Formats: sequence, structure tokens, C-alpha cells
Amino acid sequence: MSLRRVYETTVIINAALEDADIDAVISKITSYIESHGGTITQINKWGRRRLAYPINKKYNGYYVHLVFDSVPSVLPVLERFLVLEDTVLRHLTLVLPERLRKLRLEKALAEGKTGDNTSITSDEPEKKEDKAEKAEKPEKEVATAEQAAE
Repeated sequence: MSLRRVYETTVIINAALEDADIDAVISKITSYIESHGGTITQINKWGRRRLAYPINKKYNGYYVHLVFDSVPSVLPVLERFLVLEDTVLRHLTLVLPERLRKLRLEKALAEGKTGDNTSITSDEPEKKEDKAEKAEKPEKEVATAEQAAE
């Protein structure tokens, strides 16, 4: 029995590379995940940032955050790939809990934006009935407050 889990990986790529080269590295990482049976849910390109301390005599890095689901047996293979890739300065892969995914989705929907380079997908889309009920509740509370004031 192979249980699929949701993982998040943050990768720091050498910022000295050209934009086209950085995009090539990102597509190489995503295609590697997909070729080993994973599916990419979200790609966030955070851009070039100054590192807190030098890594391999580099002071700037290009940050990329990936959310994907895969079987756990793929992680050691992915970790080995990221270690051997010279353009990747650092990486970190964590299991993404269900509660944190829901919290991030609600926050993104509340802000009303998903960003140009971000794709957010939900496993269970919110029903129209739930939205209608949420919209009606504040009106009922306002009406009862006005009646109590009279």
C-alpha cells in the first residue's frame, strides 16, 4: 500500500544565473518530481533575495517554494537529485499537514488574490450553499441587534 502525502519544498537557486536559466532549473526540478509519480500542486517564485549568511561564497539566492503530492519513497531520490544539482544552494522538504493547507487556502481566498506565479488548488471546493449561509448570518445578527435596540 503506497500512501500519497503532500510535501512542500523550498529551494534556493544561485541568483547569479540568468532568468532563463533559473526557469530551466525550476522546470527541471518539477519535471523530475512528475517523472517519479508526483504531481505539482503549487509553485511560488519568491524571487531574488539576500541570504542571511554566505552559502558557497554566494550572497544572493533565488527562492522557489513547491507544493506537491507523492509517495514517500520518492523523497530520497529527489533529495539526492537536489544535492547533486550545482545550481541549487540549499533545499528543505517537509510534510505539509492538512490543517496548514486549509489555513493557507482560506488566507489566500480571504485576501482575494493568488498571485501571478502562484496556482492554488483545493481538494474540496466550497459549496455555494455554504457561501450563501455565511452571507446571511451577519444580516440576521444585524437585524436582531436593531430589534433589541428598539
